[in-house]
Amino acid sequence: MTRGTARKARKWRVRDDGWRLPDALWAKMGPLLPPRPPHPLGCHNPRVPDRAAMDAIFFVLRTGCQWNALRETTICSSSSAHRRFQEWLAAGVFAAFWREGLLAYDALRGIAWTWLALDGAMGKAPLGGEKTGRNPTDRGKRGVKRLVLTDGRGVPLGATIDGANRNDHKLMRETLEAIPIERPEPTRRRPQHLCLDKDFDYDEPRALAEEFGFTLHLRTRGEEVSAKRHARAKARRWVVERTHSWLHRFRSILIRWAKKPSNYLAQLHFALAIITWRHALPG
Repeated sequence: MTRGTARKARKWRVRDDGWRLPDALWAKMGPLLPPRPPHPLGCHNPRVPDRAAMDAIFFVLRTGCQWNALRETTICSSSSAHRRFQEWLAAGVFAAFWREGLLAYDALRGIAWTWLALDGAMGKAPLGGEKTGRNPTDRGKRGVKRLVLTDGRGVPLGATIDGANRNDHKLMRETLEAIPIERPEPTRRRPQHLCLDKDFDYDEPRALAEEFGFTLHLRTRGEEVSAKRHARAKARRWVVERTHSWLHRFRSILIRWAKKPSNYLAQLHFALAIITWRHALPG
């Protein structure tokens, strides 16, 4: 490494302050970025470093600010950050970052396939766009629903989005098919339990659980209200609710400002990848 390269690396080395992408995560994401496309005229202003552009994208993800607000941060210009976001979205960088995190997590700790949990959450979508709908719990305002599948520790394994007016159980198949890595086949000695709440109390989720080989744990509407958990019984479904709470710390996920569903889904994949890598990195 030359002296100039070392100075440049030190310049972009940042601590995990919650507003910049930490060095440990950047080291995993950097190799996934596509090569720089050649400029059509053969000349161009100095290209914004990829690290600065990714820090700007991460800042928007964490704060939920408008892209134009990046001008006040001095991290990166809003036009460069948004253009790079679109390039990396088209290249599948954020989905690949999540997939690589799951593979690393599986190699380090092993994915807890034995107990899985699936649940949905709704968020606001003031600007509307595709895959939004009238939120029945927010006076009919535009909203978005996301469904997340987690393993036994709350690490996200699958996710999908749709309008807030879409029933959870209608998105179950799409979420199960959205797992970006190979799912092991459940066996009698190694079953895969799937925990659902009363919103999935329909025939379709039961048929899907049987089709995918899950051992279903589903309490009916009346049973969930009246049932009391035994003192020694371990709660299993709460991990997915905690994962939704982690996602709410990313303001761009809590409130959807992106009109295009592909942009919102890329931001969701980025947030899911960060949660996954924090379980995959040692220490």
